[in-house]
Amino acid sequence: MDFIYNLIANLAWLPLQLAARFSSKIKLFVNGRKDTFSQLASAINKTDSVVWLHASSLGEYEQGLPIIERLRNEFPSYKILVTFFSPSGYEVKKNTSAADVVTYLPLDTKKNALRFIALAQPKLAIFVKYEIWPNYLNALKENGIPALLVSSIFKKDHIYFKSYGGFMRKALKTFTHIFVQDEYSAQLLKTIKITNTTISGDTRLDRVSEILERDNTLSFMEKFKQDKLCFVAGSTWPEGETVLIDYINDSPKNMKFVLAPHTIKTEKVLGLVGAISKKTAIYSKMDENIISQYDVLIIDTIGMLTKIYSYADIAYVGGGFSNKGLHNTLEPAVFGIPVIIGPNYKGYKEAEDLVKERGILTVNDSWDFNELLKKLVQNPELIKKAGETNVQYITKNKGASRQIIDHIRRLL
Repeated sequence: MDFIYNLIANLAWLPLQLAARFSSKIKLFVNGRKDTFSQLASAINKTDSVVWLHASSLGEYEQGLPIIERLRNEFPSYKILVTFFSPSGYEVKKNTSAADVVTYLPLDTKKNALRFIALAQPKLAIFVKYEIWPNYLNALKENGIPALLVSSIFKKDHIYFKSYGGFMRKALKTFTHIFVQDEYSAQLLKTIKITNTTISGDTRLDRVSEILERDNTLSFMEKFKQDKLCFVAGSTWPEGETVLIDYINDSPKNMKFVLAPHTIKTEKVLGLVGAISKKTAIYSKMDENIISQYDVLIIDTIGMLTKIYSYADIAYVGGGFSNKGLHNTLEPAVFGIPVIIGPNYKGYKEAEDLVKERGILTVNDSWDFNELLKKLVQNPELIKKAGETNVQYITKNKGASRQIIDHIRRLL
């Protein structure tokens, strides 16, 4: 299996280069990696002490950010290196001030891994959730560099627990320590003789808790919402937008709606405007002085959804009506409001937990959604109860990054 994995890893670059001619996303994936080694060579000196954190994409970066921020505070002399696998993470965070160096992770070949480690010279490597790259892990081990896996969660159907999963089990066992989200994951790891684990929970709970300490004020939202009930739909996809628009078009007069679609291309946004019969404004074209006259506001920019959630009385989070993957339900939940999602949420621990506790509410179709909104709008106590449930869950389960930093102190 080692031979097959490395053969595929070494041969993958050529077809990716060819595919880049036809896909803008793959083009970013390929071209971004051409500069990785030169970036490392110019940004990191032999005398630097470096902590390397690797995240697949934006969601995993958000899980790693509380750790980065604590590292900044406790180890200010260390440089922080962040790598991404996906363009959707790198392109958004390539200029973040949270890290000293941000780059793509080269493909997991033995040659790339050894060269990367030689240039980066990390004192510690941190991989987030599912990022398990055998050659990089072997290179770290060979160089005596500790590697942590954080906010990880395991299921019985993962390859590590299959009869044919020996190669990936071996990679998993190279981690110095594994911080898992739940007891079930820890018990699964014990079945393959991995006991160097800590049940710490999800670092995203720390991340969203910190949101409350910031200034979330947005003047346009103050003017838009007024004293009306405000419904915010974040990271929406077409499958869910159909359900939302059905309700919006027949909604009560005392409600305001904010839609933040996952895709903000002009034609996509104009399509939403055309489907909504209520008076609708687009953020990039709005006149803040008259925004109160509109019923619906469509957000066609990125970076402000979290603050917008702070104005919501009820939130919807997209991705649950398709196989795209459920987006972050914790960001609205931390503001003490009910969160509505589609039926596809399995595998998202926080969603599974909060659905059971009735802080997150699920709907299957337009009829379900209409009935649920009718109940919530007519009964403010239901809104309050669901919101309190969400706040209690986050408060009870935060603290993962503190446990991880406690462990890191013993390594650095």
